[in-house]
Amino acid sequence: MATDIATLSQLLQASLDPRHNKQAEAAIAQEQTKPGFSLSLLHIVASDSSPQTTRLSAALYFKNFIKRNWVDEDGNYKLPQDEVVAIKRELIGLMVSVPANLQSQLGEAISAIADSDFWQRWDTLVDDLISRLTPDNTTVNNGVLQVAHSIFKRWRPLFRSDDLFTEINHVLSKFSAPFLQLLESTDALITNSQGNPAALKGAFTTLDLLVKLFYDLSCQDLPPDFEDHISSIAGLLHKYLIYDNASLHTSDETESGPQEYVRAGIFEVLMLYIQKYEDVFGPQLGQFIDSTWNFLMSVGLETKYDILVSKALQFLTAVASTQHADAFNNEAVLRQVIEKVILPNLTLRESDVELFEDEPIEFIRRDLEGSDNDTRRRAATNFLRQLMTKFEGLVTTTSQTYIHDYLKNYTEDTENNWKSKDTAVYLFTAIAAKGTATAAQGIISVNDNVNILEFFQSHIAADLQAQDAFPILKVDAIKFLYVFRSQLSPDLWRAAFPLLVNQLGNDNYVIHTYAAIAVERALFMTDSNRQPIIPRSDVVGSSKDLLTHLFKLITKNSAPEKIQENEFLMKCAMRVLIFIRDGVLPICESILQHFINIVKVIRHNPSNPRFQYYLFEGIGALIRFGAPQHPQFFEERLYEPFAACLSEGVEEFSPYLFQLFSALLEANPSGELSDLYRSLFEIIIQGAVWEQRGNVPALARLLSAMIARDSRQIVDNHKVEPILGIFQKLVTSKAHETYSFELIEAVVAHIPAEALQPYFVTILQLMLTRLSNMKTENFQQRFIAFYHFVSARKDKGLGADFFISVTDQIQHDIFKPIYLTVILPETQKLARPTDRKTAVVSFTKTLGDSQAFVDRYPKGWTLTTQRLIELLVNPPVPTAADDIIPDADVDETGFGVGFTQLNTCKKAPRDPFPEITDVKAWVGQYLKDANTRHNGRIVNIVQERLDPVSKQALAEYLS
Repeated sequence: MATDIATLSQLLQASLDPRHNKQAEAAIAQEQTKPGFSLSLLHIVASDSSPQTTRLSAALYFKNFIKRNWVDEDGNYKLPQDEVVAIKRELIGLMVSVPANLQSQLGEAISAIADSDFWQRWDTLVDDLISRLTPDNTTVNNGVLQVAHSIFKRWRPLFRSDDLFTEINHVLSKFSAPFLQLLESTDALITNSQGNPAALKGAFTTLDLLVKLFYDLSCQDLPPDFEDHISSIAGLLHKYLIYDNASLHTSDETESGPQEYVRAGIFEVLMLYIQKYEDVFGPQLGQFIDSTWNFLMSVGLETKYDILVSKALQFLTAVASTQHADAFNNEAVLRQVIEKVILPNLTLRESDVELFEDEPIEFIRRDLEGSDNDTRRRAATNFLRQLMTKFEGLVTTTSQTYIHDYLKNYTEDTENNWKSKDTAVYLFTAIAAKGTATAAQGIISVNDNVNILEFFQSHIAADLQAQDAFPILKVDAIKFLYVFRSQLSPDLWRAAFPLLVNQLGNDNYVIHTYAAIAVERALFMTDSNRQPIIPRSDVVGSSKDLLTHLFKLITKNSAPEKIQENEFLMKCAMRVLIFIRDGVLPICESILQHFINIVKVIRHNPSNPRFQYYLFEGIGALIRFGAPQHPQFFEERLYEPFAACLSEGVEEFSPYLFQLFSALLEANPSGELSDLYRSLFEIIIQGAVWEQRGNVPALARLLSAMIARDSRQIVDNHKVEPILGIFQKLVTSKAHETYSFELIEAVVAHIPAEALQPYFVTILQLMLTRLSNMKTENFQQRFIAFYHFVSARKDKGLGADFFISVTDQIQHDIFKPIYLTVILPETQKLARPTDRKTAVVSFTKTLGDSQAFVDRYPKGWTLTTQRLIELLVNPPVPTAADDIIPDADVDETGFGVGFTQLNTCKKAPRDPFPEITDVKAWVGQYLKDANTRHNGRIVNIVQERLDPVSKQALAEYLS
């Protein structure tokens, strides 16, 4: 039955009301399963008679539905073909006719479709877009350009490839001429709309999109059409860099207007062209440098110009990295640069102080190195540093006179001139640091012409110790330690660390947060022997107070969004737990309770992915160091809050929770599952939780851990089949093939062979089908490892002969080509030491005990010997579990509904044969024993079948 549009409209409207939100969302989820659901959403988006809020809700649902349901991992459509065709047919026309807020949602949906379909499966798109462009209808044009930008911007981060350039050339061959034409007609439209503010704004929005598209189309290579018209394009860009019309100004000091956005976009284009196409664009540069200079000398300090000033400074920074930098190589010019451009943009403004007081977390995010926000301060600092790379001596001495003057001004009236000191510290940091700061070590190389330690002792240390230092100067002092952390000696760090910990007790939000940031990094730092710089004993003793205090700061305001607002505090708590390791045992209970309380509150509204990550990483550390000692306590305490999150469908948490459940079970390998975990097992094998892609890696691990603990119950309760059903689903998908093998290896390792007997043919059939129809390098490697996994388990009723007998049931003698073309030649490529060791055991047991290799495959015996000897040249030694916990930079781990690995409770690689310590000696002993068992058969075969070289090599192991 198809979706009813009126019903769906009512449900969308209800989903906006917090009182009915849950029921409405559940009902919409039911509607999603009906045919035509996506088209019904588009009808609602298109309907002028529907309320704006309902239309927006429909557009959001449509975008998310398309992102999840357009194609599977292998690029096949998940929707019926007629629905796919209808969506592509309707979408562009709709996009150009709806209001801007709906356009942006539909644009994202188009971008998601383009990811899999453009351009081969959607080759009419560019023609469709071009046919809709008009000389002067800005509403339609802006819709078309928005679609184009949502598709072409995908090229920006990509690496060069033939496919990418084929796609770009397909677009340029059709789009670049109409694009340049529209650029000209938009310029004319702006000129003709001088007296008409509404028309002017529409035309400026078109110009803004054209500038973005100009960047998209040029981001990989210079389009020939652009190169041919470079001087007229540059003239147009320059015209709008200095263009000014009063009707485009905003009255609000904090709100940027259309002119600011267009100019910022032009600066981005200029940076791209300097960095990539300077040979073509160089002659045009002069006019832009002069205009930028004049702009920076005259622009006001209002926040609405912040982005623009940042981009202008970034542009000059790019100029300073080319031969055009010589313009700055002179003391008089540099004094002017520092005085008129750098210092005004480094100095704290009233608006910055207000941000510090009213929105402290926003202040911190903008202020931190590496944040995404373009601030004037950061851009000015980077410009100065770029000039330093060219003229280090000159920039240093010029800057030092200003630093001296500002510090002098501060000492004359410390009460009122505190901003002078702030500027001095900032300017000193800008010239003292070379290169960018790293997440692990802060600033690594420094300017030899300044003395960081002396500056710290003379100007910074006092603010760190003083009770009454001005708050921002205290932050500067903490930040100085944080930025130059690698430059301070371990002794100095030991003296400074307690001072930092004291600042955690400061009531000021920014001060205690910066203290947490600095404490966290100090605990991360190690000396040249990988030993912590801060002695562990110093922290273990005070860890209870330290952690209790951090949790108190985190939970100061009990609203879910306030608790998770400050990820820096949670990251610090996580780091303390990683640092003190089993020093946490005496305080385990109270810390666990803090974590549970936080999970219970924020599950109602998970709003900060970074906070969630550090929270679960912290729980992971607690499980890692506490659970092996108290497994039952942890399992019981964590089950209820975790299960509540799962039953309420908190999607953001589930990939983490399944990892933590796995770590809990792995921490206690003995004993059957408790009833709590058996009820969780029932949920997992029903399969619905596997639909969310981010859950799959964690679920495969959890199910494997459950099989290891509860194999007898699984067999007795006939649960082997549902588990194999999950394996079947995973093994047919490229994205999940690795996890399918993780699961099946757990099944083979722990479920008795006789219980698996009826299913082995199907298991291998699925694998062989994948190998012949859709082979990937990874799949082949996992398959080879699986073969050895089975072949090495002769004592468990498996082994090479067992494998051969199963494959014979699929097709007689199919084993021979698989062994000769896949297993033998490719085993050497196995990367994991545990897999290589298993392969040695597998080959050795085959030579020692396989009957098929004696009579059916006599040549196979010889070839296997040669491959075994190759593996033994460099005998595999599985690495012992390393207890260094890698530090993940969360921005790189990537969030979303995806899977984020928890490093504190990663699954340790398991050696399947820990009893074999000396691999070479074991091989010799096994073959000798097998020779005795089979009345001298091995020695006879060696004499008959091996060439002299192989005999010689094997003799070494048998001697």
